[in-house]
Amino acid sequence: MEPETKPALPEAPPAAEVAPVILTPEFSAPAPESRFFHWLNWTFIGSQGLRAGWSVSIFAIMFVLFASVAGLVLVPLHLVDPAKHSDFTASAAFFSELIGFLALVGAAAFVAFIERRGSLLAFNLTGPRRIPHFFSGLAAGFAALSALVGAMTWGGWLHFGPVALSGAQIVHFGAMWAAAFLLVGCVEEGIFRGYLQFTLTRGINFWWALGVVALICLHLALRAKGNGAVGVYAIALLGLFPCLILQVRKAPRSGFWQAAWVTSTLFGFIHTSNGGENWIGIFAAALIGFVFCVSVWGTGSAWWAIGCHAAWDWAETFFYGTADSGMQPQGHYLTTSPVGNALWSGGADGPEGSLLVIGAILLLLALLLVVYGRKKPSAAPVAE
Repeated sequence: MEPETKPALPEAPPAAEVAPVILTPEFSAPAPESRFFHWLNWTFIGSQGLRAGWSVSIFAIMFVLFASVAGLVLVPLHLVDPAKHSDFTASAAFFSELIGFLALVGAAAFVAFIERRGSLLAFNLTGPRRIPHFFSGLAAGFAALSALVGAMTWGGWLHFGPVALSGAQIVHFGAMWAAAFLLVGCVEEGIFRGYLQFTLTRGINFWWALGVVALICLHLALRAKGNGAVGVYAIALLGLFPCLILQVRKAPRSGFWQAAWVTSTLFGFIHTSNGGENWIGIFAAALIGFVFCVSVWGTGSAWWAIGCHAAWDWAETFFYGTADSGMQPQGHYLTTSPVGNALWSGGADGPEGSLLVIGAILLLLALLLVVYGRKKPSAAPVAE
């Protein structure tokens, strides 16, 4: 007999396999509030903190605010007279620049605080050998302006008159003009080669730079008044193709030179408000602004530029007694007067309006390249 077999029990249907659901941040749908805050954070904060555009806007607002407060203090004391723009004296220049200096310190310190940079020295005012660079800048500025005056005198476009001061007056006015132009160097270089150059370097590319330069030129073209606007157009065009090449080649740290294009053009632009400027003087201001940017790249700080700027203006205004951007100084050591064609003599603009000023500026550039050209460039911030 065959063994009795029990019928096999029917197998239970397999349980439906259900994949476990794991909620992760990547796949969870963000709440509308989180999307808003993410967008808000992206709008204001970049890879290096507060985005450059917002930083510049805050700086400009704070600068105007601090300047207004300083003006409210100094004007009632009759240390600054806004109605007398033609008085180019050492005391008027000092207190006028003091307003700008206090505004610069306040605005830069405020921005440095909210950007957590420690102090305002972070804006291209740190670096090695700052004191030697400052004094070498002083020597270079006086030597370059003296070379320009010498060339104009040799060509017969500048004549010397009698000495205007003697004795204790020389020391008195020399010290007052030195203090005034030290403030000029600190304010203008602190703004353009310090804060703006540093901030724009980390947040600009060719297209942003082109847009800013184009807006500057468009503003000049639409403005009814503006002395020497051609000088601004010239520097804007001169920097266009080199900056475009850097963009196409994706050169490392090209943001520094894109920023230099913007700050140099803007530096020429602000000088168009001076009364006696011509296009050569405006172009010279923009060109020497670029040379000062090169000094930041080579030395690692703006101290060379501050010294050179102060000494150039001091030699031009006090020592040689020439016009400075169309303004005739009071209380100068030597006496000079332009002679002949304004293209070479500078006319009412002074030596800065002479075509020979281009040679003096190129001399400064050559000096920088020879002394600092082979050294390691400064650690400019990388663009966002």
